[in-house]
Amino acid sequence: MTLWQGRFSGGPAEALVAFTASLGFDRRLAADDLRGSRAHVRGLGRAGILDAGEVAEVLAALDQVEDELARATFVFAAGDEDIHTAVERRVTELAGAAGAKLHTGRSRNDQVATDLRLWCKRELTAVADGVLTLQQVLHDRAGEAGDAYLPGYTHLQRAQPVLLSHHLLAHGWALARDVDRLLDARRRLDVCPLGAGALAGSSLPLDPDGVAAELGFAARFDNSLDAVSDRDFVAEALFALALLGVHLSRLGEEVVLWSSEEFGFLGLDDAWATGSSMLPQKKNPDVAELARGKAGRLIGHLAGVLTTLKGLPLAYNRDLQETQEPLFDAVEQMALALPALAGLLATATLRTDRMRAAADGPSAAAVDVAEHLVAEGLPFRSAHALVGELVRTSEERGQPLALTVEAHPDLGPEAGALLEPGVAVTRRTTPGGAGPGPVAVQLERFAARLAADRGRLDDGTARA
Repeated sequence: MTLWQGRFSGGPAEALVAFTASLGFDRRLAADDLRGSRAHVRGLGRAGILDAGEVAEVLAALDQVEDELARATFVFAAGDEDIHTAVERRVTELAGAAGAKLHTGRSRNDQVATDLRLWCKRELTAVADGVLTLQQVLHDRAGEAGDAYLPGYTHLQRAQPVLLSHHLLAHGWALARDVDRLLDARRRLDVCPLGAGALAGSSLPLDPDGVAAELGFAARFDNSLDAVSDRDFVAEALFALALLGVHLSRLGEEVVLWSSEEFGFLGLDDAWATGSSMLPQKKNPDVAELARGKAGRLIGHLAGVLTTLKGLPLAYNRDLQETQEPLFDAVEQMALALPALAGLLATATLRTDRMRAAADGPSAAAVDVAEHLVAEGLPFRSAHALVGELVRTSEERGQPLALTVEAHPDLGPEAGALLEPGVAVTRRTTPGGAGPGPVAVQLERFAARLAADRGRLDDGTARA
């Protein structure tokens, strides 16, 4: 039996049912559907559409459905094309005539939109929580790093030494922007569509404001057409998740590089690495590689949903069903990736001796020599050219750069001392820079940001 059998003389074709059914993936909305249905039923009671006894009957039936779903005893019927149909069908079986009133004043259009927003509020909060956990790992490892340093890179060429803690926190700050985007997306989707009906509202005395408040939404919809057709929040959530995926990919790429023998900056814990089916010596960074690879999947989900939405007229169209699977998958991939990366980084061995040796290359502090000349009054471009010539001369002669610098009449031993191992990284003193002073401040600021974002997470779930 379908929800529209009165209009049709026969049942739907088998291929139509197979093509249009969404129960296989929208079962995860069951808790949200039950929650929305309870609020709707209470609203019908306040409106006098259901009497107190009917409200109690339907709520009891919804409770039983919830129990059956939780115990996996709920029996889905052949006509259950989605979780919403299944719940209503079972409630009607349990509560009879009162159950048949459950859908009064409601369409699956506003029902699905409400369920999906409730799901997004909860799940985006959970993803943000996972990001904060990963950030905490980065903060903790940064705090443990002390005065360890490594080469900073541009174009994947060694550029300047930076503190290891500074490098780790660079990833942490990028993730902080992801948390901000996730929570901002959650704020914008915090609007209840229930009461919009199929597209135009209802002639019945519904209470959308009361229902929205009961469900923990910040507001109800302003326009019924927009309420049922809006999936901006799905696209926005997918963008936030895709960019988070890009940041995890960048982090994964560095783990792949650092754990290679060529770099040797990082050793993987056995529990967070895989082996080879053929090569007994291998220890592979599969977690990092998958974090890198999943970014393409997430970007594809965003592109697909935007393409689906771009040509739709108002109001509801069944095309919108296609926005659910990409969203569900993107959230599920993050639920897997974030703890895996956090575990890998928390247990990895940071080989600071290898990092230090790479950072102490002969020309890593060349810019410090140029800045020494600037402090003496030489224009930077002239200083840059002079030091560049010294680097070239050093390489051509096979002579240490420090000796070449010390031999120059405008430089001498004071400038040569700037090239001693470990000196350059201590000279970065500007706010936000990679030296010990700025990084100490940065660690405090990052800890404060984590605490503040944790509070924002909790504030957003209070209503829900």
